[in-house]
Amino acid sequence: MSTMHQPITHSVDSTNLADLLERILDKGVVVAGDISIKLVEVELLTIQLRLVVCSVDKARELGLDWWNHNGARLGASDGEAKLGAIEQRMERLEEALCALVAAPSKAGEAHP
Repeated sequence: MSTMHQPITHSVDSTNLADLLERILDKGVVVAGDISIKLVEVELLTIQLRLVVCSVDKARELGLDWWNHNGARLGASDGEAKLGAIEQRMERLEEALCALVAAPSKAGEAHP
């Protein structure tokens, strides 16, 4: 009895780097991880890492568009206007606080 050996062939999809990158950007890849540091059952630090790799179109489809609302992208005039508004608000808060601090002492003077 003679057995014939035939080589086993494997079908492997060969993809080059461009095809792989196109697939990743089209479908998207999410990498997530959590790091937690505890000492005697007391949590000292928790770091949550989330990485999303995809095309801009896919990101918008997923509802991710933070780059359109990033404060760091504000122009100089926008930043100056926001800073001016914050300074005005702080002045109003300081005035209100001074009025609250001064009010009890005036009330005490009126009613000995």
